[in-house]
This record gives sequence, C-alpha cells and structure tokens, in this order.
Amino acid sequence: MIVASEGHDLPESGTGAPPPALVERERELALFGELVRRTAAGRSGLVVLEGPVGIGKTALLQALVAEARGLDLCVVHAETADGHRLPLSTAHALLSGLPDGGGPSVAHGPADGRPPALSCCDNDARDVSFGVLTRLHDVIRRAAARTPLLIAVDDAQDADPASLRLLAHTARRLAGLPVLLALVSRSGSDAPALAEITTLASCRIVRPRPLTGPGIGMLARRLTGGETDAAFQQACLAATHGNPLLATRLIRSLCAEDLPLTGAELDAVSEQDMQAFGTRVVRLLRRQAPATVNAARAMAVLGDGTAHELCARLALVDAASFDRSLLVLGSLGLVTSGRTRGPWAFTHALVRRAVLDDLSDDERAAAHGRAARLLHDTGAGAADVADHLCRSAATATQPWATTVLREAAREAMLHASPSQAVMLLRACVPDGAADDCDPGLLIELGTAEARLDPEASVRHLTAALDRTTGDLRFTALSALAVALTRQGRVDRAFALLDQCRSDPDLLSSGTQSLQLLEAQLLMAATVDRDAYTRLLDTVPLDLALPGDTAPERALLAARAVISVARMDQVAESVAAARRISGRGGPTENTPAALTIAAAVLLYTDLPYEAQDVCHQLIDGTDPLPGQTHSSLLVLSAEAHERLGDLDTALRHTAEALRDTTVARANAHEALPLAVRLHTFLDRGQLAEADDLCGRVPDPAGGEAWQWNELLCARGRLRLAQEDPERALADLEDCGRRQAAWQRTNPAVSTWWYWAGRAHLALGDRRAARALAEQAVAGARSAHLPLALGAGLELWAATVAAEEGALMLEEAEDVLGRTRAALLTARVKVARGRALHELGYRKAAREVLRQGWEEAYALGARPLRDVAHRALLATGARPRRPVSRGLAALTRSEAQVARLAADGRSNAWIAETLFVTQRTVEVHLTSVYRKLGLPGRRELRDALESADVHGGSRRG
Repeated sequence: MIVASEGHDLPESGTGAPPPALVERERELALFGELVRRTAAGRSGLVVLEGPVGIGKTALLQALVAEARGLDLCVVHAETADGHRLPLSTAHALLSGLPDGGGPSVAHGPADGRPPALSCCDNDARDVSFGVLTRLHDVIRRAAARTPLLIAVDDAQDADPASLRLLAHTARRLAGLPVLLALVSRSGSDAPALAEITTLASCRIVRPRPLTGPGIGMLARRLTGGETDAAFQQACLAATHGNPLLATRLIRSLCAEDLPLTGAELDAVSEQDMQAFGTRVVRLLRRQAPATVNAARAMAVLGDGTAHELCARLALVDAASFDRSLLVLGSLGLVTSGRTRGPWAFTHALVRRAVLDDLSDDERAAAHGRAARLLHDTGAGAADVADHLCRSAATATQPWATTVLREAAREAMLHASPSQAVMLLRACVPDGAADDCDPGLLIELGTAEARLDPEASVRHLTAALDRTTGDLRFTALSALAVALTRQGRVDRAFALLDQCRSDPDLLSSGTQSLQLLEAQLLMAATVDRDAYTRLLDTVPLDLALPGDTAPERALLAARAVISVARMDQVAESVAAARRISGRGGPTENTPAALTIAAAVLLYTDLPYEAQDVCHQLIDGTDPLPGQTHSSLLVLSAEAHERLGDLDTALRHTAEALRDTTVARANAHEALPLAVRLHTFLDRGQLAEADDLCGRVPDPAGGEAWQWNELLCARGRLRLAQEDPERALADLEDCGRRQAAWQRTNPAVSTWWYWAGRAHLALGDRRAARALAEQAVAGARSAHLPLALGAGLELWAATVAAEEGALMLEEAEDVLGRTRAALLTARVKVARGRALHELGYRKAAREVLRQGWEEAYALGARPLRDVAHRALLATGARPRRPVSRGLAALTRSEAQVARLAADGRSNAWIAETLFVTQRTVEVHLTSVYRKLGLPGRRELRDALESADVHGGSRRG
C-alpha cells in the first residue's frame, strides 16, 4: 500500500505531530495505480474523488500524485480556496506549470501574481467564449504531445466558474491524449460544470468509504504505536461515523489528555475537556453552507431525535433544506440518521457540545428561548419546555414561561425530585426580584427548597408571608415551619404552629389542618438529629387520639413511629397503626400516613401486617409520588426479607433503586441499599454484596439515620468475609449512632445481633451475651417476637449447650407464632446442633432436617450449608429436598395437614398425635408456606386436588 500524508482536507496546523498514513484505501489506490499506468502507456483517464470533508480525499490525491511522479508523468497540481475568484485563476495555476510555460497568451501573468488578462476573454466568467476554451485546451494538448500528464485539482468545487468550464471542455476531449484528469469534489457541490463531468461515460467516480472498526484500530496504531481493543474501535466508530479526520483528531485529543484508549474512557469522555476535538468539529461545520450550519445548531439546541419539522423551524430553513443539511451532516460523521426523515442523533455528546459551544452565550440563550416557545406552541410537555426555559433567563420570566416552569416544578415534586423543582422555580425569580414576585410562586419555591436549602427556603417563605391571606397564608406558615424544623429551629417552628392555633382566620378547616401541620413537623424533624433530639425533649407524643379524620390519623402515625423507635408506648403504637390501616385504607388516608403506619408495624415485629399495608398502597392506588412510592417499596422489601421472601425483597429494592446512581446515593436511597445488601447476604450472594458495597458512599460520613442501616449491612458483610475486627467497628459505630438518634428498639435494626456474632468470632462471649440480654429484656417487655427469638438464639450461643437448647426451644416456640420463616429456620438449625452436642442424635436429625429443608426452600444458601454439614455430622445422609408442593412436606407435616383438612382442631390433632399444640401450629405454618396457601380454609381443596391428579396418574 502506498503511504501518503494525511491532508484530510484540513491541515493540521500548529500541532507539530506527524500526519498518519492512509488506512483502508487499498481499493482506491489500486484504481489510481491502474489509471496512472494507462496514462503512462498513452491512454487518457478521468477520475473524480467525491466525498464529505474529512473522508481523506486530499490524502488520496496526494497518493495519486506520488504514483504519477514515480512513473515520470508530468504533474500539474492546483489547490483552490474559498472566496472570490478572478476568471480562469485556477486554469492559470495549472497551465503555468506545463513544460513549455503554457503558451504566450496564458503562461505568464503580471508581476503582481494576478492571472493574465486574456485578450479574447471578458472578466465575466459567464462570457468566456468557446474560442478561449479551445485555445487553452490546445495548450494542454501540445504539452501532452511531449509527455504524459496528470492534471490534479483539489477542492474543484471552489474553483472559479470559467476554470471549471475549461476542465469540463478538456474532459470531453481527452480521447487520444495521454492525460489523466483528477478532480476532488466535496459532497453536495452544485457546480454545473462538475456535474457535467461526472456524467461523462469515461469518468470514474471514487467515493472513499468511512473507516471500519479495524481500520480505526490501524489508524490508532499508526498514530500512537499501540494496540486498541474492539470496544474502543467500536466506540470511536460510533463517535466519528468512520470519518478519518474526526477519528484522527479524537485519538490525538485523548492522547493529549493522557487518557487511555479504551471504550469505557471514550464513553465517559463527554465529561472531559476535549477542546481540540471540538475545534475540529467546528472547523468542519463552518465550511458548510449557512443552512447546514443553522440546522446543526438547531439540532444541538433541541437535542437528539427531535422532529425534523421542529428543527427546520428553529433553524429558519424550509423542510427540504433541512433534510439536505441532515444528509451533509451525516456524510461528515457528525450525526447518524435512519431511513428518510427518520430519527437522528449526534454521533457523540462531544459533537453536540462542540456545536453548542460555537454559539455565543447570547445566541445560545436566544436559541433556547425560541426552542421553548416552539415546543410550547406544538403542545410539548411542561418538562420538555422548561428544560429550554432554564437556559434562557430573558424568556423564563415571561408570563407564559413562568406558568410552564411552575407546572414542570409540580411534576418534579410529585416524582420526588426537589432539586429539579428548585432549579425550575428559581429560573422564574430573577436575582433581587423576590419582593416583586407572585407570593404563590415564592411559596412553591420555598417549599421545594426546604430539604435542599433551608436557609433560602426560610428567606423566600418569609418574603411571601406578609403578602398572603387565608389558606395561602396558612400554606406559607406551614411550609415555613417545616423549613425551620429542618434547620433545627424547632422552637421557632412550633411557635408558628401556636400562632396558627391562635388565629382561626387562617384556617378553613379548623383543627384538622393544624393536626396535619404538626404531623409534617414531626416527620420533618427526623431528617436532622439535633432538631429531632430537641423535639423529643419538648413535644408530647400522645397516642390517645381516636383517629376519626385523615389529618388526625396522619398525626397519630407520626407520633407512633417516633414512639416505637425509642421503645416508648409500643403497644399503643401498634394499636394506633392498626387503627390507621383499618380506617378506610388508601382511599381514606394519605399515602404518607399509611406508609408510616406500615413502618410502625414493621418496627413492632409484625412484618406480615406491614406487608399487607404496603401492598394495599402499591397495588390498590393510582401512581404515588416518587418518594412515597420508593419508601413503600423499601418497607415492603424489608418486610419480605424479615419473612424470608428473599426474591421479592430483591425485586422491590431493585425497583426502588431503579433511577439511582449508587456512587451518588443520598440518605433516602441508603435504606434500600442496606436492605438489598442484607438480602444478598441471606442468599449467600457474597460477590454481589461486595460489589454493591464497594460502590456505595461511605455510610460513616452521613448524618441521617438511614446511613446507620447501611453501616450495619456493611458490618455484616465484613463478618461474612471473615473480618470480624472491621465488622465490629462498623456495627458498634452503628449502635452508637442509633442511640444518638434514640432508635433503641431492637426490632428497628439488627446491628446488635451481628455485633454479638462479631464478638463471638473474636472469642468474646461476655460482650455477645450482654448484647443478647439487653435485646431479650427489651423484646420481652415490648412483646417483640422476632427480636426476642433472635436475642435468645444469640444468647444461646454464649452459654452451655444444655442451657442454650432450652433458650432455643423457647425461641422456636416464640417464632412459630410468626411468619418469619428465615429466622425460624436459623433457630431450628441452632437448636438441632445443640441437641446433637447433647447427644440427642435422632431429635437433632429431625430438627436439623426441618431447618435444612426450610433454608433450601427460602434460597438461604449459607444457612442451608450450615444445616447440611450439621446433618452429616449426625450421621444422616440427606437427599436434595423439594422446596415446594406436597412432595416437600415431611411425614409429620403431611399427617397434620390431612387431619386439619378434615376439620380437626389443633387441640384434637395434638392429643391424637401425642404432640404439643404448639408443634401442630409449627407444622401447619410450614405446610401453608410449602403449598403456597394463605390458611386452613384452602387446605382441603389443595389436598383433594392433589389426590385427584395423583389418582388419575396412577390409573
């Protein structure tokens, strides 16, 4: 292959870097070699190199010139440039290079370098006569009689019209002359003479193809001397559309920034300062027609995939001109487009950014303002219009624009995106103009700012307060109270609440609005530890409210969740939560109140009731506001995890984290991350847990209580990784933080259990026992069965086997009245091991087999492996268990199930089988889970159906 300099239509001025060689041009070079050899042998040739800027036409022409000179052809070469052209200036540059100087009338120009003034030609190129063209062609013919010629013209579309007419005249008369005429033309040229040349039968049109992925790899190797992988080659191909010029500039820019040539780096390069590549894109674009430049700018403003008609209107061109421009931009490798008038997109974010950066700030703002109005007039959604309004300050303050921005902000708040709402609303409020703004707008802005910028929220709400009356004034007061609470100014917030109580004219609905406001203040305080502490010291949490109205139930829920977290009025809190969930469900309660009630039930070891409330909201209502929906999913996931339904827990956490960037997770997203980590560990997916934990922010750096749960999950992961020292550090830190938040209920968080396990791994039974004793004491007093069962299991691990077996028997009995399948299975395995240690091998096998089968059914691999090893130690040879259906029932479970299906009571079954009534209840719970039944009522039908099908199979 012939190697020529790059020259990709634009010089690499000022880079100091050597140009790369041609790649993937063997087809074109082979054709050139054939044409040159034919011309050297006395035959004529005509070739037109056609293609977009950057495709490598100039480099190919240089290769053709080198080939011709290698075979001793006489080469005359002219390069044209944009701008005004005197008639025949290109022809003069060509003819003056011929062997005899071009003849008396044309070869020599005046001393100032201007083309000669031909006596037979007017200065107007349109008036050049046939006689002049003939005389000039005779010069070429006489030169060719002496030696074969190559006449090469680069950027022929920019030549003056008279010279183009000469080239067309010569092209028609090449027959018999040893002349090779080679022209380079840019795609989309509308020069009539060039069009005429390409229609000649003797003309060979060469259109260089874009590079392929391997071709980009070859180009990178010649530029850098190193190899690149297929991922980089494909990413570079997508970003440049195979345009050699853009690919060269992109590779050089990456090298100049010391960035690795990898696909991942190129995918993320939009965040880097790639000024050199952007400069190349702009230079390419500026060489196009004004309509094409305007189209590209309109497309950059509107974004990928915008309708052609809308782009054309913003670019101020007609639809046909825009479609032509789109074809040109596609040939340049700047955009990709499907079928005619189909969707389009910039090849890379860098390309769009370069086009936008070529606009001045004023031009860009004006374009975004026009784009917003166009979108608004065509019925686009508020969010789409608002995105442009935020980039055009002058337009954003117009009345119609303010309306759109406020609508978009309300949508953002509905989808739990207060930062987006704040950005939209601030665009409506120019700096220093808050006092003149609509007070309703200021209230919306202050409400949105309450979580993100409480100081600004207080400032805007205070500015609005004095200009409002009635319900709007109460809205401002309530939003201000919430903002003050989030600032930690609890006293001031409750003073505002008292102000509302003393001014009945502010309220249209009396006490109910005050109750709803107090509920909001209580929940707002839970995001700031100082505010929360002061609130608990000053505000009574009375749970005696009847809950007859929705606002009263909201206040009751807020008081109950705070009370239960600190182990205060636990029974009353459960009663309150049940009262709330039992009063009309989703249609009669606010979603927030029901969500908080579900949290109360979860924190009082009633995960099955919490799950029911969550499902009422998730399945039985219209789409909920984003954060409420996410909170419901997290609560539901945690309830399912505690119950042992690990698949559902993973599914719900995945949905809650669907739009989350894990590395930038906030406090609200820390909770689903923690539940997901715990579930991975329950399932034994240690690699997945480690990967997730490695991507989350450091929970020790967050102040909100949600980070405590993530700290607990990380400690448990480290324990599973056999690093008890670091595990204990995390878990004890979690415990200290929980105490500071007054979250002392052992059912709220399992940090104490895993901390006890870490102490045991380090050989400190006394410390583990202290944690267990404290948890058991609290769980007994508050009637928390799951915490009690876990505490007894931990305690049992710190004492002798005989005493531990008794504790574990109590734990199993307590847990049997719950549906916490995973925790129950864990206690069974621990009890089976204790029985084996005491020498009760047969009893140990029975209990361990149950625990093994239940762990298998739940997908709890670590517990299943522990149970399996313990079974083998007893001398058992367990076969692979069946996790679902009748075949999964043990002999005892099947016997109890048959009697229960016949209508026998638990007491009758216990007496008949000589077992305790508690054992019957445990067996039935296992039966319901394995058969997927909600209760005894469906048991008869399930067993009869199995008998029918079994009988038909036997028959």
